[in-house]
Amino acid sequence: MRMRSNVSLRSDFDQTEAGLADRLDTIMKGDCVAQLEKLPKHSVDAIFADPPYNLQLGGGLTRPDQSEVDGVTDAWDQFESFEAYDAFTRAWLLACKRVLKPNGTIWVIGSYHNIFRVGAIMQDINFWLLNDVVWMKTNPMPNFRGKRFTNAHETMIWASRDKSSKYTFNYEALKAFNDDVQMRSDWTLPICTGHERLKGDDGKKVHPTQKPESLLYRVLLSSTNPGDVVLDPFFGTGTTGAVAKKLGRHFIGVERDRDYIAAAQARIDAVEPVDLDALKTTQSKRAAPRIPFGRLLEEGLLKPGVELTDKRGKFSAMVRADGSLVSGSHTGSIHKVGALVQGLDACNGWTYWHFDKDGAQEPIDSLRQIIRDAA
Repeated sequence: MRMRSNVSLRSDFDQTEAGLADRLDTIMKGDCVAQLEKLPKHSVDAIFADPPYNLQLGGGLTRPDQSEVDGVTDAWDQFESFEAYDAFTRAWLLACKRVLKPNGTIWVIGSYHNIFRVGAIMQDINFWLLNDVVWMKTNPMPNFRGKRFTNAHETMIWASRDKSSKYTFNYEALKAFNDDVQMRSDWTLPICTGHERLKGDDGKKVHPTQKPESLLYRVLLSSTNPGDVVLDPFFGTGTTGAVAKKLGRHFIGVERDRDYIAAAQARIDAVEPVDLDALKTTQSKRAAPRIPFGRLLEEGLLKPGVELTDKRGKFSAMVRADGSLVSGSHTGSIHKVGALVQGLDACNGWTYWHFDKDGAQEPIDSLRQIIRDAA
C-alpha cells in the first residue's frame, strides 16, 4: 500500500537508493524475512524492531475484582521452544543486517522474556552494541499476583551495523531537547494510553503492544536525520511510520496482519507534515562542514592586515593574505600561533582569536558560522 510522507526525496540518491524509491513510505505485507529480501542491500539508514517477545505467561491473569487482564495471547507471540525463537531471531536480524547501510544503526526493544537472547544473537552476528536504553514506564500494569516485582520497564538495544560504523548520533540535538543536559540511557515515559491508543469498533485495543509515539520520537531524533530511511520489520499499527512522517524521515514497514496494516495506513495518512525548516536540529561543531580560515578572507569577512587579539587583549596577531597569522616571532595557522603565544601544546584558534566589531570583541568563529549558515 502506497503512503506518501510529503517529504521530498534527497537529491543525492545513489543507485541503491533509487532502486528503493518505490518502497519508500509503504507497508509491505508478509513475513519480514521474505519481504526484506525484496529490498536492495545496504539501503536503509536505521531500523527500529519491536519483535515478538515470546512471553511465558503461564495462564490467564485476573485483577482483584476478577476481571480479565487484556494481555498478549496472539499466535504471533508464541513459539514452541527457546530454540525456535532463537532461530527466528537470527533469521530476521540477518535479514536486517543485509539491508542496513554500513554506517546505519538498529534499535531492538524487548522485555526480560527475550531481550537477553536477542542481544546475544546480535553480538554473535557482529552487530556492535552502543547502548542499552531502559524505558521506565510511569504507568506500568500493576502486579496483580504479588509474587514478583512490578514490571515497570522495557529495554532497548541500540547497535551499529559494525564496530567501525560511523553512525549518526545527534548529541547536541538531544542535549537541547533535554534542557541542555546530556540525554541519559534511562527514559521515563508513559505507556500508550488515551487518544493515542488505537481501538476498534468494539472498543478493544487494535494491537496489544502499541508503543507510545514519545518513545519513537527520541529514537528517531537521536539516530536519524531528515530524509533518512527507517525500516520497521514488525510494523504493527505504524508508530514508527507516524513518527517518521512527523520528523521528515521516510519509512518502510513490514507487517503480516491486514487489520494492523489498515489501522497503520489510516493513522499515518492523518499525520500533517511539518515544514522542512522546522525539522532542522542542533548540530555539533564536528558534524558541521569544515571551513578553513582562509575562506573568511575569500568571502571578504576579514582583510589581510587586520589585527586579531585574544579576548582580554593580552596577545595580538596580524592576518596575512594566505590565512596564516604572525605574532612577534611566531607564524602559522590560527591554532598554531594561538598555542605558541600562550606556551601551550594546542589551541582552538576559532574561539581564541577575536576581531573588533563596533568596539566589541567577537570570536572569529562567528564569521565561520556566517559561511555555514549561507551554505
